[in-house]
Amino acid sequence: MGTGRGLHGAYRLDVPDALQVPLWRAIAVFRFASMAFVVVSVIRNVRDYTHPVAAVPAVAVLVLWSVATAALYARPAWRHWPLLLADLLVTLALLLASPWVVGRTALDSGAPTLAVAWQAGPVLTWAVSGGRRRGAVAAVILGAADLLVRDKLTQSSITGLMLMLLAGVAVGHVARLTVESEQRLQRAAELEAAGRERERLARGIHDSVLQVLAMVQRRGAHLGGEAGELARLAGEQEAALRALIATSAPTAPGPDIDLRAVLDRYATPEVSIAAPATPVLLPAQVAKEVGAAVGAALDNVVRHCGGGARAWVLLEDEPDGVVVSVRDEGPGIAEGRLAEAAGQGRLGVAQSIRGRIADLGGTVEIVSEPGQGTEVELRVPRVAA
Repeated sequence: MGTGRGLHGAYRLDVPDALQVPLWRAIAVFRFASMAFVVVSVIRNVRDYTHPVAAVPAVAVLVLWSVATAALYARPAWRHWPLLLADLLVTLALLLASPWVVGRTALDSGAPTLAVAWQAGPVLTWAVSGGRRRGAVAAVILGAADLLVRDKLTQSSITGLMLMLLAGVAVGHVARLTVESEQRLQRAAELEAAGRERERLARGIHDSVLQVLAMVQRRGAHLGGEAGELARLAGEQEAALRALIATSAPTAPGPDIDLRAVLDRYATPEVSIAAPATPVLLPAQVAKEVGAAVGAALDNVVRHCGGGARAWVLLEDEPDGVVVSVRDEGPGIAEGRLAEAAGQGRLGVAQSIRGRIADLGGTVEIVSEPGQGTEVELRVPRVAA
């Protein structure tokens, strides 16, 4: 993954593994360094091997596999199970061939296996690709194979197993931290981009919409009747828009609040709220957005069904999220009406409802039949919240 400068000079993330690239490069360096150590070790001890000639193809496999893995692991698309398993099997094959090539007598006397330190390579790759647990699994498998090729357990062989296990856990932990850091960096970049877009929209709104609303409010303030009412509404919308664009960037979520209290604000003689007896806690910003989406749905009920239309709001607290259903007894929505409204620029459902819930990682389902009312179901997962 690389980084580059996007619009306005801000850094952007192009591929999802920028912070792990140094780890994969370090593993490639380790493989070549340990490969050189193995070659030197074989040259020094080959005369004591039971089958010294067989050491030549074994070392050739080790060298070629080091080169191949360095090239393959450099590509994120290859860092998956087929290559990880092949890496482990090649190392196991060299380990299990050691008793025949080196000889058990030499191994029991303290001679190193054909893999020596090179066998830690798969442990590191498994740890970086899957975290602590995967690294520990690879370390246990290779460590057990190393003990299996020896007739006697020595302090050095047990120490080697423990070192590989510690390396797998430690490197896996570091890899996990890099993933979390990368996610936070990505989120920070998204927040910065959202803040810049918000500032741009705020400037456009200030230069056009706000000034028109202010002018309508000033010129119509002294008028009576419907003109005065329009002036008053224009003033209210101007204040609401100014409050909306006052924040230049998204703020951090506050403490958890009870979603029931947010929805209770919409209870009227025409709107019935049904909720669980126990609190439904969500982060403050999430609860606020869900409440705003419900308010937009209820506004649509009033707009399309009339001021006295009945509506029902049902809040359900599920293990994996919350579900809010808004149902009315109005005329329903004709097929294709929502798409037509969006095409005409009326985006109440598209942005006020779907947009808000989508930003929370949730979904919106609208079920409506002409003459049978409408039901809007908002589903927000807790993991997104």
